[in-house]
Amino acid sequence: MSEPTDADEERTTIRTGREFEREYRLGATEAGEFLIALGEGLRDGDDLTIADDEWELPFAFGEPVELDIDFEGVGDPELEVELLLPGRSDEDAPSVE
Repeated sequence: MSEPTDADEERTTIRTGREFEREYRLGATEAGEFLIALGEGLRDGDDLTIADDEWELPFAFGEPVELDIDFEGVGDPELEVELLLPGRSDEDAPSVE
């Protein structure tokens, strides 16, 4: 595991109870690399941390994962792919006595 850098210590951690949204305009290669890393995180674990230079967002996800594919073929064609990850509950079930 790598040592934390000054940049890591200056990042804002996005926590539950806060609204957060960022939009990026990327090249296809960079977007693809992000999606590959995201897919590997989904495949290999049940926690993700998404980050950039200013913030980090740790997220424990549950199932089922919702995938929505929307194709607009009229006029300028557009493909939208949306992934919705539900949060994971850490609560235990009550006991039956």
